[in-house]
Amino acid sequence: MTALLTIAVLVLVAIAIWQMTKIFELSQIKTDNSQIANDKDNKYNGYLMFAFLIFLYGITIFSFWKYSKVLLPEAASEHGGEYDSLMITSFVIIFIVQTLTQALLHYFSYKYRGEKGKKALFYADNDRLEFIWTIIPVVVLAGLILWGLYTWTNIMDINDEDDPLIVELYAQQFNWTARYGGEDNVLGEANVRMIDIDRANVMGLDESDPNAGDDIIVKELHLPVGRKVNFKMRSQDVLHSAYMPHFRAQMNCVPGMITQFSYTPTITTEEMRLNPDVVDKVKRVNGIRAERAAQGLPNSDPWEFDYILLCNKICGKSHYNMQMKIIVESEEDYNKWMAEQQTFAATIASIQE
Repeated sequence: MTALLTIAVLVLVAIAIWQMTKIFELSQIKTDNSQIANDKDNKYNGYLMFAFLIFLYGITIFSFWKYSKVLLPEAASEHGGEYDSLMITSFVIIFIVQTLTQALLHYFSYKYRGEKGKKALFYADNDRLEFIWTIIPVVVLAGLILWGLYTWTNIMDINDEDDPLIVELYAQQFNWTARYGGEDNVLGEANVRMIDIDRANVMGLDESDPNAGDDIIVKELHLPVGRKVNFKMRSQDVLHSAYMPHFRAQMNCVPGMITQFSYTPTITTEEMRLNPDVVDKVKRVNGIRAERAAQGLPNSDPWEFDYILLCNKICGKSHYNMQMKIIVESEEDYNKWMAEQQTFAATIASIQE
């Protein structure tokens, strides 16, 4: 409410200043009411262009200084480094081009401003200039596109080499469920038409499929560090998107089909918690939460960093709740956790009893 009132006051002040400016102009006897810009108008507009250029660069520098701390830490997957390199290179090129073109645009707007009796000089055509400003963007963009295609091909190379762990991510409004292939590392057949809540078959597994019996269904995703993981993704209802930002991974979950993504985790959760960027972020967040706790406000419990699976599609009113904790750990800890989980067959048998 306070923010709304503040905005309303600022708008009213701006309107008042504008009206006072119009009154001041009308009160000037010698004011030139001509609708044609004169040399003085053009000069002022040229200065305003320079002022806007300074504002543009200033807000850019401020944004880097103020908000770079909210960027993601280093990538926690094998392909993440190449992904980040491509993105950083693209941003560097964009900012260099933006800086140069904006500077030239605003400088020429002032230098070649309209002046009485002065005729603008122009080239009807210039083959050399046209070649230069055509070939340079073509070469740069072609390089970025080829690099992007090469990176995309490597990232999307989903195969069964190196004995990958097979995991299914099942999306529904508004939660995630994960399914492991069990001892045989093979997922059983499943279909939404086979969902039976009364029998705890929440993912629609085919109970007659022998590969489904040892499948393990969980609400917390555990991954062994250094082992490739092939994700198979399904959606029960609407379009969702499995987004794992720290692993630079995202794939849509589409009703009626299975989509896939693959990556190899390289940094355990405990190791990432020691990352200086993560430590700094946790400190800032917990400082805010401590202030909320002192005021008796909710969401004030101390926060600890965890990898997370999010939905990156606006899938409904509780979309913001759609997340799952991801724990990357050693192979030994992963095997110990897996041994503690109940298989699908054991779950069905316990219900039948």
